[in-house]
Amino acid sequence: MRPKVWATSILLATVAGVAIWSWTYGNGDPKNIRYVLWKHDLWHLNPDLALGTMVGDSKRDQLILGRTKDELKERFGYLSSPGEASEYYRSAYLAGPYKDKEVGFLRRSAWMVVFDRGRATDLVLIKGW
Repeated sequence: MRPKVWATSILLATVAGVAIWSWTYGNGDPKNIRYVLWKHDLWHLNPDLALGTMVGDSKRDQLILGRTKDELKERFGYLSSPGEASEYYRSAYLAGPYKDKEVGFLRRSAWMVVFDRGRATDLVLIKGW
């Protein structure tokens, strides 16, 4: 096979593979190509959509743990304090094992981040408490 034909074949196969990938996994699926690219800082994704998708992502802790508040604000736009969180999330925080810890909520989501010495040490999904 000639080099030009071979290169064209590889390019077409890659484009077809990416197209199939994006059609197979829709929004909200952690295998969605846009979410995968966003995790690697290669794509801009609506932070609220990303936070919803994180529920099904088995490796979501890697996005959060060890990061500072400023790094999380840069990634997600803002953190809410317990006082700014909804009554439900605030109640869950106060009734849970983290009530004496420094925490922040990723935007207005159910994701609570626990901090120790300025770094995220735990990621908690407040759901059904």
